[in-house]
Amino acid sequence: MPSKTLRSREHKALCAVLVASRREAELTQAQLAERLGKPASFIAKIEIGERRVDVVEFAAIAKALKLDPRKMFERFLGW
Repeated sequence: MPSKTLRSREHKALCAVLVASRREAELTQAQLAERLGKPASFIAKIEIGERRVDVVEFAAIAKALKLDPRKMFERFLGW
């Protein structure tokens, strides 16, 4: 079942929200990855849709962007 959500319309919307949120925070992929203690490829793969993000990672990304995870999720729902 996981392959059905990867690259789906909803998954692409999630990626778009993550990219837009990072750019609005004026961070590079490398800077966000550093805040998360991950390699830059971690963010790159998420943003281009090669890697799914789970809810725990989503919350960590939102917090690293200094955003409320609930508001970021609402943004995804409205995308």
